[in-house]
Amino acid sequence: MLHLVCSVCGETHPIDAPIWRCPCGGLLDVAHTPKLDPAEVAKRPATLWRYREAIALARNAMAITLGEGFTPLLPIELEGVRFLAKLEQIAPTGSFKDRGASVLITQATALGIDLVVEDSSGNAGSAIAAYGARAGIASHIYVPSSTSQAKLAQIAAYGATLHRIPGTRQDTADAALEAAEAAYYASHVWNPFFLQGTKTWAYEVCEQLAWHAPDVVVLPIGNGTLLLGAALGFAELQEMGLIGNAPRLIGVQAASCAPLVEAYRQGMDEPAPVTPAPTQAKGIAIAAPRRGRQILEAVHRSRGTLLVVSEDEIAATQHALGRQGLYVEATAAVAPAGLLRLRQSGVLRRDATLVTALTGHGLKAATG
Repeated sequence: MLHLVCSVCGETHPIDAPIWRCPCGGLLDVAHTPKLDPAEVAKRPATLWRYREAIALARNAMAITLGEGFTPLLPIELEGVRFLAKLEQIAPTGSFKDRGASVLITQATALGIDLVVEDSSGNAGSAIAAYGARAGIASHIYVPSSTSQAKLAQIAAYGATLHRIPGTRQDTADAALEAAEAAYYASHVWNPFFLQGTKTWAYEVCEQLAWHAPDVVVLPIGNGTLLLGAALGFAELQEMGLIGNAPRLIGVQAASCAPLVEAYRQGMDEPAPVTPAPTQAKGIAIAAPRRGRQILEAVHRSRGTLLVVSEDEIAATQHALGRQGLYVEATAAVAPAGLLRLRQSGVLRRDATLVTALTGHGLKAATG
C-alpha cells in the first residue's frame, strides 16, 4: 500500500501524482506500510537515508542530500533535571527542517518539478532553498517582513527568490498559497512528503536507544511538523514490532501564541481562536495551524498533554543551554523549558526516559 489519501474526502491518488493537496481542498497524507531490517540499517551511512525503504517516495526517486540526519542524542542536566536532547541545530542549514526538505525535494525532483514555493518564518524556507539549490530547482520563499536578517541572508545565499510579506505570519502563508496555484507548493505544512522526512527523527531516537522508545517526548509546536512526524515514526516502528509502547507526546507552545493548548484545555477538536502577542519564539508563533486537528489527535492518542511556557522561561532556558555549550535560537528553548516545568511539577516519573529536540541554531537569530 503506497498512495496519497485525502484527510477530508478520503479520495486516493498515486504516490507520483504531482499534487500537494487534494482537488477537494483537503490535506493529503501518505498511506504506507513500511518495512525495515535493523541489521541492514546498521551497515549504512549515518544519515536519515539509512531508513530509505521506510520513506514513502515515487519509485524513481534518488535522494537529494546534504548529509542530514542522525544527529547526536546528548545527555543534558538543567536545574537537576536529566534528559536527552537531539541536536537538530547542527543540521546542514541549522534546523530540523532539513529532514523534511531533503525528502520533499527528493520527491519534487522525481516528479520533474523545476520551481517550488514555500512560506516560512525562516527555517523551513532556508531548508527548502538549500535543498532546491542542491537539486537545481528554483525556489520562491515567502517570509514575514519581520524575519531575522540572519535567516534572510541564509535564504538569499542559496539563490532563492525572497518575497517579504507585511503583516502577520498568516498573511505570509496566504501569499504563498496564492502563488502555489501556479507552482508546486513545497510546504512544510501542506505537503505530506515533509512529514516523511521529519518522521526519521523518531527512527533515529529509537535506534540510538538500542531500538527502544523513550517514555516521554517533549517537542515545540507551531505547525507541528516535528511532533506529527515523530508520532508517525513511532507508530510505524510499533507496527513493525521494532519497539514496544510508543512514547507519550508532550507539545509545548509559547503562552503568547497557544491555539492548540487552549483547544486542549477546552476539549476542542480544532485549534482555538487566539490573538497572538509578540514572542521571541517566532518559529512557533502560528495562530491557526493547518494540521491542528491531527496534532490534537496525536497528543490524545499517545496519552500526552499540551502546555505553555512564558517568555521568561524561554529566555532562562535558552541562557542555561548556552552555559552548557549549546547555542540555540529562542524557539529551540521552548521544549526544554516545558520539560523542566513538567518534571519539577511532579507530573513525570523520576526514572522516565525523557527526550526532546534542540530544533534550531542560535546563529539563525544572531544580531551581532
